[in-house]
Amino acid sequence: MSQIVGDRNLFAQELFTTLPQRYDSLAEVLSMGQNGRWRRAMVDRIVPATPGRVLDVASGTAGVALQLAARTPADIVGVDLTLGMLARGRRNVAQAGMHGRVQLVAGRAEQLPFPDEAFDALTFTYLLRYVDDPQATLCELARVVKPGGAVASLEFFVPPNRFWRMAWWLYTRLALPAGGRITGGREWFRVGRFLGPNISGHYRRYPLAWTVKAWEQAGFEEVGVRVMSLGGGLVMWGTRSGG
Repeated sequence: MSQIVGDRNLFAQELFTTLPQRYDSLAEVLSMGQNGRWRRAMVDRIVPATPGRVLDVASGTAGVALQLAARTPADIVGVDLTLGMLARGRRNVAQAGMHGRVQLVAGRAEQLPFPDEAFDALTFTYLLRYVDDPQATLCELARVVKPGGAVASLEFFVPPNRFWRMAWWLYTRLALPAGGRITGGREWFRVGRFLGPNISGHYRRYPLAWTVKAWEQAGFEEVGVRVMSLGGGLVMWGTRSGG
């Protein structure tokens, strides 16, 4: 790609390049089985709109893109920064028999290779922690969505309850790296050790209230929030203004 790649983009590429082969199964193990439930809750926010064309940003191995294809009549375009994840995603799409409806392309969320208002709906997953400017990225996501289009996202979160926050801290700092090492080797140990501090640091800089306001400033209205799994996951949704 000829696009300028930021520091966080480069780190995300390096982090995820070695993970595609076992990404889907290990993501379920390391999220204590919640990743699939969170994905469904996000896609639930898109299904009622019956979109014709959906962009799935940070598509990875195409898990969300395939669910969108299964649950809506839409054609799906998935975009991701990491070529290894896209290669695995294309295999998953072929195995599901969805190659006619799901297209995967390389690209950056901060500089999407699509014209204005090109999509009826948009999803993004585990994205904003890997970009240098979350506000600018949200504005870029809004640019490619038609007025009135549905948008939904999934992200990890930090439990607001003190007891569950402590349990989450122990899990992310101790159990998660150990579980990653046992089930996925050195690469997943590295991811497990990285995730907890990365999530905590992100929300110190960009609390939930800031994120809601950032969505609104980017051009989304009726912004909703659902904290899931005692605070381990966060689903957000909204509508592109102007519809």
